[in-house]
Order: sequence, then C-alpha cells, then structure tokens
Amino acid sequence: MVVIRLARGGAKKRPFYNIVVADSRERRDGRFIERVGFYNPMAAGGDQPLRLALDRVTYWSGVGAQLSPTVQRLVDQAKHVAA
Repeated sequence: MVVIRLARGGAKKRPFYNIVVADSRERRDGRFIERVGFYNPMAAGGDQPLRLALDRVTYWSGVGAQLSPTVQRLVDQAKHVAA
C-alpha cells in the first residue's frame, strides 16, 4: 500500500519533516517515491512552516494512496490557508 506520511529530519530537539509518498513497508525515514512538501514545526520569523504541492497530493490520493492522520491535518490546514 502507498501512503503519504512524514519522514523526520533535522537535528535533535529541532525537528523538520518531509512529506513523502512511500510504500508502507519502507522505514519511516527510508526510501520514498516522491517528496510532496515539508513541515517545519519550529519555524520562526520569516521561515515558512508548511509547503505542500496540493496537486501532487490530490493525484496520489486519487490513485489510492492513504494519508496519515497528521498529513491529513496538514493538508486540511494548507487548503484552508490557500482558500
């Protein structure tokens, strides 16, 4: 099964997440099919906390990819900001 989920990056106590399309059998931070955005919960000042290619998320969910609960929340948040 293909899932859209977060892959953690960044340093200790400074998380940074890539939003990736991956096979569910792969490790959390392992191989992925496509990177569709990022989420930076520690963004401050002029930094962008969330960037998401909504067209690619729509494509992947249209061909059967499942969104993790956190990614679903971030997608809803991005759609709300874009509207």
